[in-house]
Amino acid sequence: MKIATAAYPLDAHKNWADYSGKIGDWVAEAAGNGAQLLLFPEYAAMELAMLAGPNTAADNEAGMRAVSDRIGDADALHADLAARHGVHICAASAPVYDPAFGPRPVNRARLFTPTGAMGVQDKQIMTRYERDTMRAVPGGPLRLFDTALGKIGILICYDSEFPLLGRSLRDADIILVPSCTEALAGYSRVRIGAMARALEGQCVTVMSSITGPAAWCPHVDENTGRGGIFGPPDTGFAPTGILAEGQLSQPGWTYGEADLAAIAHVRANGHVLGQAHWGEQKGRDSHVTAEPLR
Repeated sequence: MKIATAAYPLDAHKNWADYSGKIGDWVAEAAGNGAQLLLFPEYAAMELAMLAGPNTAADNEAGMRAVSDRIGDADALHADLAARHGVHICAASAPVYDPAFGPRPVNRARLFTPTGAMGVQDKQIMTRYERDTMRAVPGGPLRLFDTALGKIGILICYDSEFPLLGRSLRDADIILVPSCTEALAGYSRVRIGAMARALEGQCVTVMSSITGPAAWCPHVDENTGRGGIFGPPDTGFAPTGILAEGQLSQPGWTYGEADLAAIAHVRANGHVLGQAHWGEQKGRDSHVTAEPLR
């Protein structure tokens, strides 16, 4: 299948028509280039905050609530675009105030299929900024979506840096990693995490990023990143593990291919069998002996 992953710049939209027109244009471009699976970044839904006015968007709490209030409209838009273009879309994640998780927001991505189905994935582990400034909380559990394109999991940004979360998605063919990183160091951490999950799981991981400034919203005011598609550096895949990668901080789609047959083959008959051998760590990881060498 062909995958499109976004390096996505944020715009200070004045009305719904501007926002929906932009999303529609991005989806149409990717679908027109043959993409079947589209990934937007973490927190790119903060564009919706400006629809409530610049003062609201500039306020940490009011901006998040404004986005949460419009997420139903955004979901309807993405569902329509997925059906119209015959594609799967992982929409930009958003702060969502869900009463099931208390008074604070979760960071939620939503996956739309051409047939009208939708799945939601909440971030599992909050960054320091999310804990201290946004006061966001973990949401529902990790999910593995069984789709017409294969089994798809989602690790939102920081979640990709934790191997046990990746291991819980061990049956995934594709793991989506929508990200939002302010600096090159943050981007690099998530990229390394995404590549490590592809190595360990012998699967394909897909990373998207916000790019450029958005001074009107303090949560996403500075952004560094690019799109990337990664696989295990093994049989049937690029020896570097990089299947496709965009230019740093250059907006646009990055396209790459994922072959379910190649994933199945490398898991069964790769030069190494990391996914199958994972369990051999047990016992060895808890019996470390201290041996002074002086």
